[in-house]
Amino acid sequence: MAAARIDGVALADGLKAWLAEEVRAIGAAGARAGLGTVLVGEDYAASAYERRLRRLAEAVGCRYAAEHLPADAEQADALAAVGKLNADPRISGILVLRPLPPQVSELAMYAILDPLKDVEAVHPANAGLLSLGRPRFVPSTPGSCFYLLDSYLEASGRDPGAFYQGRTAVFVGRSNNVGKPAMLLALARNLTAISCDEHTFAAGRLAEYTAQGDVLVVAAGVAGLISGDMVREGAIVIDVGINPVKDPGSGRVRLVGDVDAQSVAPKAEALSPVPGGVGPVTDAWLVHNTVLAARMAAGLDAPASPLPPRKPRLRP
Repeated sequence: MAAARIDGVALADGLKAWLAEEVRAIGAAGARAGLGTVLVGEDYAASAYERRLRRLAEAVGCRYAAEHLPADAEQADALAAVGKLNADPRISGILVLRPLPPQVSELAMYAILDPLKDVEAVHPANAGLLSLGRPRFVPSTPGSCFYLLDSYLEASGRDPGAFYQGRTAVFVGRSNNVGKPAMLLALARNLTAISCDEHTFAAGRLAEYTAQGDVLVVAAGVAGLISGDMVREGAIVIDVGINPVKDPGSGRVRLVGDVDAQSVAPKAEALSPVPGGVGPVTDAWLVHNTVLAARMAAGLDAPASPLPPRKPRLRP
């Protein structure tokens, strides 16, 4: 078996074209979409994400504003940066980029977000709505994982709703941004969901659980953590990991996933690549939530088509 490659770039292209139309549509109705980010420090992956979001937002006509603080910034300064974006009427969506330095509380940053601008659904009110199955916003990375999954299933002639019924999804990583909300989205689809994290690994039981997954979503932040012997034959694998690895010879940095694609691909039915899988869709999804927030703020109805048709390219 050679795993099908789920092409996130093609899906993201469709989302981007749809977003540009949406930004024009709400603009004609008097609303403006604006994305603001808060970055504390110089983390490589977070800085790269910020640059990608800026390019994407500007490409579809969405305002972009960045609050960038040094790594030694005090928590009061970080909270003030969020407050500044909360108060800016030109900004409809706010993202706090992770990781944060140890002196800045992630939970405090989330709690001060305006819930109507919290496009990653990390504020307690939005996280609660998500847990009740009534999300104001679906977080970008978990939403993108299921967008890729749904798209792959439809492209291969299967109904996602019917496929998920009673099957097992295993999630490696239990963050507030990815693992936990992805579990909730799985439960909403009637999947049997298993959550694993570093404690599962420390107990020597990670492979025991990952091998049960009809669907395996890996968001651990550990390069090459999942190898072929840990994956069920015919599993659909979504790799969320984005790990910078420096080539010892050239010194160049490349991005690799949490899945060892070389050993997993012969066993899996399908695999999302890194780069080019979840990442491009996540970027577009965040801007989608920002546009949706602008609609809400202006009192506009939801778009007639919440998301564009899914037309992925599947390549071996």
